[in-house]
Amino acid sequence: MSALTLSLAETTFVVLDLETSGAAPSSGAGITEIGALKVRGGQIIGEFQSFVNPGHSLPDFIISLTGITDSMLFDAPKIDEILPTFFEFLGSHHETVLVAHNAPFDIGFLKAASLATDFPWPDYIIVDTVRIARSALGRDEVRDCKLATLAEFFGASIEPTHRALDDARATVDVLHGIFERLGSFGVSTLGDLTTFKRKRERKPLD
Repeated sequence: MSALTLSLAETTFVVLDLETSGAAPSSGAGITEIGALKVRGGQIIGEFQSFVNPGHSLPDFIISLTGITDSMLFDAPKIDEILPTFFEFLGSHHETVLVAHNAPFDIGFLKAASLATDFPWPDYIIVDTVRIARSALGRDEVRDCKLATLAEFFGASIEPTHRALDDARATVDVLHGIFERLGSFGVSTLGDLTTFKRKRERKPLD
């Protein structure tokens, strides 16, 4: 049976968040923290958290943003050490769907790390909560689709803090809030979720 035919309640999602030392791998930035939660049927069934030593000092603005310091990362594993363990946690791309808020950012760093360490990237189905929120919510409901905005809108149990596990937890709550909303649009399977797109209504001109 294709994974796309699974109901959302039957699908295993890994909701992940990364902290990094900069905006893009192409600029030399690396992963500094990984946080991930494995979720199925509305329940958290697994958790992963690790600091990652990026091999260079952190810029001051990153330290200020995340609260992560060089001393916190000094004894942390490097990406080539932690990546196999993390992929073991993720599981097979046949059974796991990856979820991230602004997924191109996080997945871009993971793919770059896979390439740099010669670790094959499994062809995971990727769900971006930013994209789905933009389709599921009206412009009159949220001012933007930032994680903090959506966490507040859906009454998430934790505020995003620019720390990986906290932000992953907030994203889980946002994902479940979106799922409840999507039920009214007839979205019930993974296939429905990956193809769902609703045009946001434009406000009428004066």
